[in-house]
Amino acid sequence: MELKTFVDLGNGLSLANPIMTASGTFGYGEEYADFLDLSSLGGIVVKGTTLHPREGNPYPRMAETPSGMLNAVGLQNKGVDYFISDIYPRIKNYQTSVLVNVSGSQIEDYVETALRISDLGAIPGIELNISCPNVKEGGMSFGVTPQGAYQVVKAVREVYPKHLMVKLSPNVTDITEIALAVEEGGADSISLINTLLGMAIDIDKRRPVLSTVTGGLSGPCIKPVALRMVWQVAQKVRVPIVGMGGIATISDVIEFLLAGASAVQVGCYNFVNPSISASLVCELETYMRQHGIHSVDELIGALQID
Repeated sequence: MELKTFVDLGNGLSLANPIMTASGTFGYGEEYADFLDLSSLGGIVVKGTTLHPREGNPYPRMAETPSGMLNAVGLQNKGVDYFISDIYPRIKNYQTSVLVNVSGSQIEDYVETALRISDLGAIPGIELNISCPNVKEGGMSFGVTPQGAYQVVKAVREVYPKHLMVKLSPNVTDITEIALAVEEGGADSISLINTLLGMAIDIDKRRPVLSTVTGGLSGPCIKPVALRMVWQVAQKVRVPIVGMGGIATISDVIEFLLAGASAVQVGCYNFVNPSISASLVCELETYMRQHGIHSVDELIGALQID
């Protein structure tokens, strides 16, 4: 049986299959090349890139938790110009879709970073991380209010013609309001969820485990929350959804597709099993054959409620 695993997310972004890797957990892809065939993946989202170099937060900035991990790396990277001059030449020939995760401290940062990346022919799109603190608004994240989310997405949309994926924060009251705002602002697709805010305490030292006190929680422990939010957003928006949050098995992948995601991103579990993403591609095909499913499209949003 010939299988159709191809996924079209619109505006020039097509994936050979719905399995992607998440920003911050897969480096630039080359770090994992010894463990899997990068060309087997539907896509790669490289680590967060900012307009200017960032040192990140002081150590310790990662901590293991039950069924997950906390991180407060702080978007450490050498800036967009370094990415263009040193990283891009090394990854531009990957035989898979490569997106750049773009972060910033103010709208102008996002706009300028996206503008510079837009000239890179082998990068079909960017993933806008709107969970960053807006320095002009006292540190409140862009993505926690509909107005803030709309403003940054609209500003980037005006200068960036390629695929614009927007990554949503779960640390909000109603994520569907944020999703509708970024759709109105011009997002081509929406990815969710980013990490949940959490913390850990060393009971012997009576001090926080992380230098920043709180950090982003990821891993299998957040999957039920992520799945619920993907399903809620899928009921409201018309643009494709990319689901993430605790994906570790093929069952997880299928659940996200049934909930309404057109593709998924594997994040934290890359640290547990560096070849997991390629394995999931094979397991998806096996699942489809076993269940007589010819196309991934048959799974997307096929959850039966009534």
